[in-house]
Amino acid sequence: MAYLTCRDLALGYDGRELISGIDFEVDPGDYLVVVGENGSGKSTLMKTILGLLPPVRGAIARGDGLLKNEIGYLPQQTTIQKDFPASVREIVLSGTQNRGGFRPFYSREDKKTADENIEKMGISHLAKRCYRELSGGQQQRVLLARALCATRKLLLLDEPVAGLDPMVTAEMYALIESLNRDDGVTIIMISHDIAAAIKYADHILHIGERVFFGTKAEYLASENYMRIAKAGDIE
Repeated sequence: MAYLTCRDLALGYDGRELISGIDFEVDPGDYLVVVGENGSGKSTLMKTILGLLPPVRGAIARGDGLLKNEIGYLPQQTTIQKDFPASVREIVLSGTQNRGGFRPFYSREDKKTADENIEKMGISHLAKRCYRELSGGQQQRVLLARALCATRKLLLLDEPVAGLDPMVTAEMYALIESLNRDDGVTIIMISHDIAAAIKYADHILHIGERVFFGTKAEYLASENYMRIAKAGDIE
């Protein structure tokens, strides 16, 4: 049974429709990459899945026992967030609050989960460091560890490699692939990088003037892909 099922979905703000006709499913273990032009509604889709925005039309249904608080989220960072004055461990620990709401203290299980995810991301040596002193790649590992504290089922990642250099980008993609392949975490990732989508995804959702959803092989044969390939927009 699918974790998420979206049918006849229309997205927008304040009742104003931005994009419509979105239909897709995400099954446990999938790696779905959402691509499309700037302003096409990719981040709006993420916020709608998270319940931060209501759909203008249509519905998003959760299944296979997936609860709303079992979705981890790594948003695009703002300049203010990059300068946050807290330790790595404090930030990662805060991800556990999604599972049980605000609590005045962290349980032993919360701390164990945080430490496990810090280790999984290879940042144990940074646990006591101040977040704002870290490089962009290190900060993204911290935020990914935080998102993992909220779930072992489904991660939503909004441009997780934005602003990173090529080597760090490759490392981040490898981490995400390992979470999906080795740990069984279902991935929904927004990306402007069509080449990376083709390399890592098993399903692709392309939103824009024409909406496409299907397997990677189906996408490579689609008009959406042919159009951007012809325009030379694939690195």
